[in-house]
Amino acid sequence: MRETARGVAVDLLVRVERTGAYAEPLLNAALSGRLLEDPRDRGLATRLVYDTLRMQGRLDWILRQICRGRLADLEPVTRAILRTALYQLEFADRIPAFAAVDAAVELAKARVPERAALVNAVLRSALRKRDAIRWPDPVRDPAGHIAATASHPPWLVRRWLAVYGPGETAALCRADNETPPRTLRVNRLRITPAAAREALAAAGLACEPTPFSPDGLAVAGAAASLSETAPFREGGLHIQDEASQLVAPLVDPRPGETLLDLCAGSGGKTTHLAALLENSGEILAVDIHPRKLADLETLARRLGATPIRTWAGDAEADLGEAFHARFDRVLVDAPCSGTGTLRRNPEIKWRLQPRDLGPLVRRQRRILDAAAAYPRRGGLLVYATCALLPEENDGVIVDFLERHPEYAPDPPPPPFPAALLDGGGYFRTLPHRDGMDGFFGVRLRRLG
Repeated sequence: MRETARGVAVDLLVRVERTGAYAEPLLNAALSGRLLEDPRDRGLATRLVYDTLRMQGRLDWILRQICRGRLADLEPVTRAILRTALYQLEFADRIPAFAAVDAAVELAKARVPERAALVNAVLRSALRKRDAIRWPDPVRDPAGHIAATASHPPWLVRRWLAVYGPGETAALCRADNETPPRTLRVNRLRITPAAAREALAAAGLACEPTPFSPDGLAVAGAAASLSETAPFREGGLHIQDEASQLVAPLVDPRPGETLLDLCAGSGGKTTHLAALLENSGEILAVDIHPRKLADLETLARRLGATPIRTWAGDAEADLGEAFHARFDRVLVDAPCSGTGTLRRNPEIKWRLQPRDLGPLVRRQRRILDAAAAYPRRGGLLVYATCALLPEENDGVIVDFLERHPEYAPDPPPPPFPAALLDGGGYFRTLPHRDGMDGFFGVRLRRLG
């Protein structure tokens, strides 16, 4: 049987559920070979993976009212077939209903033949009962209504309702279900934004400057050929959301300074710091995962970011007295829930549980405590997350300042965009409000 876009999507969704992997690397690996040669099939597989994950809660709400027995008792492959097919019935206007049902049944015959009749019956029932689905009442149960209709876990919706209220929570959840913009960071070590725009236009990729990041370009439409363009091949571009691009300007390094990037990961922000340093200075990039540091080193070579040294170490532990009061600026890009990135990583919302937050927050506090020793007197400590839960953001900072009187908040000076700062000078973005991922960031000045 020739592999189909629907078959690839189902197989990847099963792997995401069974292994806890993220969809993006799995999809990139699957489509990097010759598994699907037709660009239309590749596009369909991509949409089915991401949009089925985004709308999984809504799809499951419908399926639970149609399926006999518990949806959770079905095999992951059967659930994936039903979800992808129901997504097409509900949202893919260009795909005829009969084609979506027939394709799902054929896929079930190939993957789980004993479930083919059930798949056929459930999907045809979904077509007949489309107008009879019962949804939670928005007045009596606003959390349940938003969770079911806008496809988010109820516990997360309740948390956001307490912070943002019903209107903003509903808008945030709807924004999480949208396809995010393709945003590039211009690497000024290699090329200027104007030259990058001109080169991309010559390659047939229209783009516009991002509203807030001076290094950002928003690519209009599909960017499948981006990696083939000269500025990308030559290290002039890096794929990075606009909110993420604003973390390095929040640190605001000056040429010649010495920086520490804890939890450096694969280096998107680290290499941006190097560009702002104009390759003049020193950056020590620390991460507990050697593989991420290897990726960082590869990225640094591609982008020409030369002042970076890497060190495999645990950010929760003291790096040693030799590093105390040594750095002009320290970035703690803390491990977090990732709830600000659900447009890009929709699997997070089905994987994250309330019980995960306590250990995560305790880890964030330990990392920030350890980091407090590293800035010199008068130096800067920056804490950032891509989370939208207050216990990971304001809660960590309040706790830190209570125990570290030698630090005080230090609002970023211009030209950092004031529109993205709250009354206390804290950096905050929301997908539905700002058109970018949800981020939080605080500058803390060491007074003594």
